[in-house]
Amino acid sequence: MADEISDATARLYLAIGRLARLLRRTGSPGLGPGAVSALATLARCGPMRLGDLAAKEGVAPPTLSRIVAALVEAGYVRREPDPQDGRAWLATPTPEGETMVSGVRSARVEELRRRLEGLTPDHRRALLDALDSLESLTE
Repeated sequence: MADEISDATARLYLAIGRLARLLRRTGSPGLGPGAVSALATLARCGPMRLGDLAAKEGVAPPTLSRIVAALVEAGYVRREPDPQDGRAWLATPTPEGETMVSGVRSARVEELRRRLEGLTPDHRRALLDALDSLESLTE
């Protein structure tokens, strides 16, 4: 049983990684996965300081600083003074940034739906039955 779980763990890890990479390549013209992720976090959580966004994204602040600078240059994010600290600033998604995130999500969800429809009915049912278990892994 332990060998079966080890094998399943490795297979699940690889399958999730491959699916995530495939979906990241869908619907984000001109933006890398890090930029799309940061923009999606801002759209979901609202304005954030760079350090807070870096922590949420799990990347180093200098890396995130470059990502946010590119998003600002592309018009997807704007910098605003932090009302709590005049020396700091907040990254805020612009309406164009919100639209971009919405479009990326829609394209990725559509791609995943298309792939699910391509599965056999038994495979699709097994995957749908496993959703609660998969969701509990992230809690």
